[in-house]
Amino acid sequence: MTQTVAPYGTWVSPVSVDLMTRAAIGLGSLSVDGHDLYWLEARPSESGRTVLCRSRADAQIEELTPAPFNVGSRVHEYGGGSYGVAAGVVVFSERINGSVWVIEADRQPRRIETPDGCRYADFECDLPRRRVLAVREDHRDRPPTDPKAAIVALPLDPGGTEAVLVEGPDFLSSPRLSPDGERLCWIAWDHPGMPWDGTKLYVADVTREGAIEATRPVAGETPEAIVQPEWAGDALFFCSDRTGWWNLYVLRDGKIEALAPVEAEIGGPHWVFRQRYYDFLPDGRIVASNVQGGIRSAVVIADTKIALLDVGQVQECPRRFGEGLAFIATPPTAPPSVCIVPRIGGGAPSVIRSAAPAVVPEETISLGEPIQFATPGGVAHAFWYPPRNRDYKGPASELPPLVVLSHGGPTSMTTNSFSLSVQWWTSRGFGVVDVNYGGSTGFGRAYRERLIGQWGVVDVEDCAAAASHLAERGLADATRLVIRGGSAGGFTTLAALTTLNLFKAGASYYGVGDLMLLAKDTHKFECRYLDRLIGPLPQAQALYGERSPVNHVDRLACPVIFFQGDDDKTVPPNQAKTMFEAMTARGLPVAYYSFAGEGHGFRKAETLRRVLELELDFYGRVFGFTAPGLSERVEIANMPSIET
Repeated sequence: MTQTVAPYGTWVSPVSVDLMTRAAIGLGSLSVDGHDLYWLEARPSESGRTVLCRSRADAQIEELTPAPFNVGSRVHEYGGGSYGVAAGVVVFSERINGSVWVIEADRQPRRIETPDGCRYADFECDLPRRRVLAVREDHRDRPPTDPKAAIVALPLDPGGTEAVLVEGPDFLSSPRLSPDGERLCWIAWDHPGMPWDGTKLYVADVTREGAIEATRPVAGETPEAIVQPEWAGDALFFCSDRTGWWNLYVLRDGKIEALAPVEAEIGGPHWVFRQRYYDFLPDGRIVASNVQGGIRSAVVIADTKIALLDVGQVQECPRRFGEGLAFIATPPTAPPSVCIVPRIGGGAPSVIRSAAPAVVPEETISLGEPIQFATPGGVAHAFWYPPRNRDYKGPASELPPLVVLSHGGPTSMTTNSFSLSVQWWTSRGFGVVDVNYGGSTGFGRAYRERLIGQWGVVDVEDCAAAASHLAERGLADATRLVIRGGSAGGFTTLAALTTLNLFKAGASYYGVGDLMLLAKDTHKFECRYLDRLIGPLPQAQALYGERSPVNHVDRLACPVIFFQGDDDKTVPPNQAKTMFEAMTARGLPVAYYSFAGEGHGFRKAETLRRVLELELDFYGRVFGFTAPGLSERVEIANMPSIET
C-alpha cells in the first residue's frame, strides 16, 4: 500500500473524536456472582454516567441501573468499591448524592435509608443478618477536609437502623467477613501516612447479633502496605510489600507465611476501594495479577511456584467463573474487553463486551515498547510509541514531534495496554513516551520511595531523560518536545516547564501549580500526602515555595494550555487560574479552558471532544502545522509572541 507523505501532526486518523467520545466506554470493577458477571461501564456519551451491567448464562447484557442512576462513590474523592453483590443481591452507591440502593429478586432499585452528608463504598453483603457492611465517610458537621471514617452496617430491610461497627482511625477499608460470618477483618491507617506507606490489618469477632468484639491487630506493626484481605475458610490471605515487593501472604493458626515470594508486584497502591489482586480456584490454587516492568499479567500460584497464565495482559486479577475465568483483557493491540475462558489454562477467550469498536487497522496501531534509560537517580522506565499510520509517513527530512506523558498519582503507574488516548496522537504523526518515573508503582518499594521529598525533582528529571533519550536516538525532534499530564502529572508538567528549557509546549489537566494552596485546600485523603512528597509543614514551607511552578512563571519560555473542571475537589480550580493569570500578566502565550460540572477527571463527551481538538490545535499553532478536521480552534492569549 502506498503511503502519502505528509508532515507529522497532519495525518488523517481513524481515531476520530466520535470514536473517543461516543463509541468508546470505560470498563471496570468486574465481579462474579454464581453464573452471573457484573461490571461497570463509564459512558461519555451519557454525560459521563456510569452504569452497572450484568451478563447471565445467555450472554445477554442488561443494565441494572437505568438513567438517571450514576453508579459511583466519592469516598476519599477517588471512590471505587461502588457496588457489591452476593447471591443475587446487589447494593450500589449513587455518585451524585451518595445515596445507597439495593436490588433484590430482579426488582427495581430500592433506596436504603442513610443520613444526608454521608458517603459509602466497599460494600460487603452479610445476608444472614440482612445487612450490608460498608466504609462510611461522614461529612455531617465536619470540616470539608476532615470527614469521619467508620465501618458501618446498613439494614437491607426497611425500618432498620444504621450501626457503627468500627471507628477511630483516620482511614478504614476492606471490611471482609469470614465464610461463617463469625469474624471480620479490615485495614486501617492514620495521618500523615498514605496507604502505600503503611497500613494495619485487624481482626475482630462478630456476635450472633452482629456486634464487634475482641478486636486485635494481626499484621502491620512494622510498616508494610497491606491490601486486599480475603478469607478462605479459617485462613486470612492478604498482599503486603514487607519485603519491598507486594506479594501474597496467609495468616493461618497465628502464623504469617509467604506464598511464592517474587520480585514483582502482586498488589498495588490503595487509590480506590475494592481492587483485586488474587482469587481462589476450586482446586486450591490461586490466580493472581502480577506486575513486572509495568506490564500486568495473570499467573497461577501453586506449591510456592508461580506460572504464567496464557490470557494476555489484564486490568486486574481474573475471577473464578465456573470452571474457567472471567477478566477484563487489556492487550496492547485492541481495546479492553470483558472476556471469559471456559477452562483455566485452556480454550480461547470469548468477548462479552468491548470498550470500543475495533476500527483502528492493525497497521496503524502503535505498540508500546518498554524502554529503560539513565537518569540522575539511576535507571527509569517508560513505554515508547512511534508514530504510525498505514496511510501516511513523514517527510524524510523531518523527525516527529514527541509527546511526553507524565501520569497522575504520582504513586501510580502506566502500562502499554491499548489506549485510544495514545493512538489519538501516534496515528496523527506524534511520537509518545509514557513515563513510569521514580515514585511509580510496579517496580518495588525502593523505586516508589525515590520520590520521598523529591516530588518536582525526580519525576521531572525522569521525564526529561526519557525525552532526551529518544531525541538522541534520532526517534524524535528535539525542537518539538511536548510534556502533558493530569493531576499530579499536571504538576510534573508545570514543574518541568518552569525548571527546564527542554520542552517547547505543555498541557496541564487539572494540575497543581501552587503546593501551599494544595496543602491548604484539598480533601482528607491527600491532605497530608505532601508531608512525604515535599516535607511536613511548617518546617518545609520554603521548599513548598521553591517547588511551586506558580512562583517561577518568569522561567517559562514556551506556551502552556490549561484544562480544568469547575467542580474539582482534589485540585481546586484556583490552581490553574492562578497560573493562567500569572502567565497572562507576563505576556506569555497561554490558553485556559474550564468546564462546568466536571470534577477531577473529565467524563462528559462534549468536554472530551473539546479538549481533544483544542490540545491538538494548540500544538499545531505552536509548531506551525494545521491538523485536519477540527471543529474548534484554540484561543491563545499573547500568541503573537510565538513565531510559526
